[in-house]
Amino acid sequence: MRLALIRRQFSATGGAELYLRRLLAALVAAGHEVHLYAEAWQEQSQGVIFHTVKAGGSRAKRAWRFAEAVKKLLKTEPFDSVLSLERTLQQDVYRAGDGLHRVWLERRRQFAPWWKKPFIGRGSFHRKMMALEAQTFDPVHTRRIIVNSQMVRREIARHFPAFPQDRIHLVRNGVEVSRFQKADRKASRVRFGLHAEDFVLAFVGSGWERKGLPWLLHYMNLHRHDTNLKLLVTTRDRIRIPLPPNVVLTGPLTDVETVYAAADLLTFLPIYEPCSNVVSEALASGLPVITTVMNGAAEWIEPGMNGHVLDDPRDSDTLERLIQHWRLNRPHSVCTREPLDLDTNVQSTIAVLEMAAQDKQSC
Repeated sequence: MRLALIRRQFSATGGAELYLRRLLAALVAAGHEVHLYAEAWQEQSQGVIFHTVKAGGSRAKRAWRFAEAVKKLLKTEPFDSVLSLERTLQQDVYRAGDGLHRVWLERRRQFAPWWKKPFIGRGSFHRKMMALEAQTFDPVHTRRIIVNSQMVRREIARHFPAFPQDRIHLVRNGVEVSRFQKADRKASRVRFGLHAEDFVLAFVGSGWERKGLPWLLHYMNLHRHDTNLKLLVTTRDRIRIPLPPNVVLTGPLTDVETVYAAADLLTFLPIYEPCSNVVSEALASGLPVITTVMNGAAEWIEPGMNGHVLDDPRDSDTLERLIQHWRLNRPHSVCTREPLDLDTNVQSTIAVLEMAAQDKQSC
């Protein structure tokens, strides 16, 4: 097939970007002609034809201008199927990998201090994003939707009931499983200054408000004198608060698999995540996971078997109990029943693109 993919920023790091790089490579390897429409990219992907989309403008206007510009460009080229990973104005398939902006605002209000709640979502940027989102989830503008969790499917049904449920397809995230099984645990621990007797928590991700890092840092501060408990933090964020001595900052890494190899438990407590890649990466590494019900990836977790799920990331008492469970029962490796591999994800994605292409032919 001749395929067009849309992503506003195509960078070398970040969960969504890494997912896109893997998907592009797999589509090219499968023999498809692949085009990527983006404002900018940090590196080329072999076999992919890049198109620059000139948008510009303020933060409030930029996403809408990008959507208008890419819609205009796509009219000049025939494609069997167009897959957008952004909220845009016209596409055959929209992958709702970022979830719903209006749900993110709901979660921010839920967890914000009382004085901040009335101001969340009132700016021009948020109004325009929700208007653009409404266009994207209009069945007139989008033939089919890919979600990576049942959680997001339910959110679409709640906020956009006009979109037919039979045109929403669950395609869970995929990772290169072998990559996350190769890192050497002993060498990784030496690299990060950890000892064999340490029980090591890991946090991977940027956007610390959304992903729950403040609550983990609070927990570690409460246990600052526990010399055998450590937290590895891998993030692009600048942390502007004093850190307890049992927290190790790695900075952003291209070989994040070494963090999973060094750790005993992934602790990832977001207030909103459609389906975080770090959970699938950790499970692929054999690492148990503690996450929250606000993370679509919690659907992978079987309590006590490969992790636990918190109802509230602020619940430090339950967090303590769950961490102690895994500290006392340190498994050599855990597994998940659902496939984590990228091939399953790509084949399922291609199947949806083919359905959308057939939809176009029948019109």
